[in-house]
Amino acid sequence: MASSRAQLVAEILWELKRADKVANFRLVAERAGFSAGANGRAMETCLKTIRRDWPHLQWWRAIPIRDDGLLEKDSEQVVKLQECGYAVEDAEGSEEHVVVSEIEAHTMSWEAPVEAPVGSPIDESLDDDDDESEENADNDDSRAEKQEVEGEE
Repeated sequence: MASSRAQLVAEILWELKRADKVANFRLVAERAGFSAGANGRAMETCLKTIRRDWPHLQWWRAIPIRDDGLLEKDSEQVVKLQECGYAVEDAEGSEEHVVVSEIEAHTMSWEAPVEAPVGSPIDESLDDDDDESEENADNDDSRAEKQEVEGEE
């Protein structure tokens, strides 16, 4: 049985596939609600599980954590990235590594949900509900007053 972390990461990989984007381990782990771990070890464990349990998911869309963005040249991940149209180029100062070209353009960005601004149609509809409940309260008060007056007569 897959871990709950692996299930969450699998869902995020599905999002990445639909968006045709990649993300580094840190972003994927944060989105899933946990830390990627020292040198990305927690993410590597999740990806091993995903590759075993859900081989159809594109595990290679999660890029290992490295400040320099280096990937091992001719690794399975680099081959998969190239097969899907991602260009890679040789890393400066390293013959064994490559980097994804224009990585920023290919990296998924998850933005925080935006609250409805004051005065928006959503905000106004909330105000209308409040007005109705105030009117209902006023009607209840007037009914109570009528009953008291009728009771005095």
